[in-house]
Amino acid sequence: MKRFVFLISISLFSFGFFVATPLVDLDGVTEDVDYLVDLYKSLHQSPELSLQEKETSKKLANELRKVGFEVTENFGGYGIVGILKNGEGPTILYRTDMDALPMYEKTELPYASKVEVPYNGGIVGTMHSCGHDIHMTNWVGTARYMSQNKDQWKGTLMFIGQPAEEIGEGAKLMLEAGLYEKFGVPDYGLGLHSSPTLPAGTVGLSDGYTMATAEFADIKVFGIGAHGASPHMSIDPVVVASMIVMDLQTIASRSVKPVDDVVVTVGAIKGGTKHNIIPDEVTLQLTIRTFTEEVRQLVHKRIEEISRGVAIAAGLPEDKMPEVIFNTAFTPSNFNNTELIQSMRKSAKKVIDDDKVMEAEPQMVAEDFSLYGLTEHKVPTVLFWLGTVPDHRIQSGDLPGLHSPFYYPEPEKSLETGVAVVSQTMLDLFKQ
Repeated sequence: MKRFVFLISISLFSFGFFVATPLVDLDGVTEDVDYLVDLYKSLHQSPELSLQEKETSKKLANELRKVGFEVTENFGGYGIVGILKNGEGPTILYRTDMDALPMYEKTELPYASKVEVPYNGGIVGTMHSCGHDIHMTNWVGTARYMSQNKDQWKGTLMFIGQPAEEIGEGAKLMLEAGLYEKFGVPDYGLGLHSSPTLPAGTVGLSDGYTMATAEFADIKVFGIGAHGASPHMSIDPVVVASMIVMDLQTIASRSVKPVDDVVVTVGAIKGGTKHNIIPDEVTLQLTIRTFTEEVRQLVHKRIEEISRGVAIAAGLPEDKMPEVIFNTAFTPSNFNNTELIQSMRKSAKKVIDDDKVMEAEPQMVAEDFSLYGLTEHKVPTVLFWLGTVPDHRIQSGDLPGLHSPFYYPEPEKSLETGVAVVSQTMLDLFKQ
């Protein structure tokens, strides 16, 4: 990483003064990494599921209070809002998510999670397999750096600890609780997400759409049941459902423009009770990923048309046409503001080498961070990718994805890079 403290630039003021642009003290960031790594390991070992982030939120709230933030807890569930005012200037929102996933960890790390919790009538492990622990620790590290260097900026920091990102509810809960009404409307919104493919020490930035709209749909496929040995006396919903599954694949290949991205995945087929019984109903469960509203509506239309068309071809009567149910609660696509991402790209190159600032491809995963920029206030937002992959995994090509029980970040480089890039971005935004 680059090692310098001040970049002197010429300002065209009438008196011809030189104006110093504040730069992040990278040595100061590095000196704080040991503290942050200990915090990261503590968070990694004590994950909590969505809407259950009680102890996690307390821990983060205490970290903010240590460095002078005024903190509100239990806001929109277990959400927290930390405010640090430092004179007149812009307000910058920086959000972290806090929740973990219901799965057993298989990394065999010495600090691996051993937490088990009740879940859906059974017991399940709990793991930060989406990097929320590294998000939280970067967030704390940035709070610590900005608080310790208040002489370099003027304005207000709004640090948000958000619950329930994994179920797409947390941002909505905080906004509906009156986030902007009670704490003010920010001028900018920032967030980061761990990347399971970029090397630790890098960042991935992209303009425009970065993450997709995510929604669910159910297709109830009806039929006429019969004995398994007498299929001619049935209209088999298993076969009808299977034909629908195959025809749904033509939406991406034949209905949507090749330059538009779309995913229609059937994640579950449920129906029937026994080997020799043809059932009278089968349910398909789908996830749909798109970027634009135009494509989203086209996909809806084609799902309904395909389902009905296959049912008609099978000879089903009108009262047994498939029922397509779209989940009305969906996560909108994430769009990075052009001017803000350009500013972040310049800031990042001040604190890490140019070749470590990478162009990131749009992903079909989803994030509810987008909601902070979709209110009537139209806050410009950026969600960027933080490289987390250890060098040995980059070299071997062993790259477990997010939500894998084998995923883990390389904490030192990830934290050093994330804190430096976000802090520098904030310093530069405060000067605009």
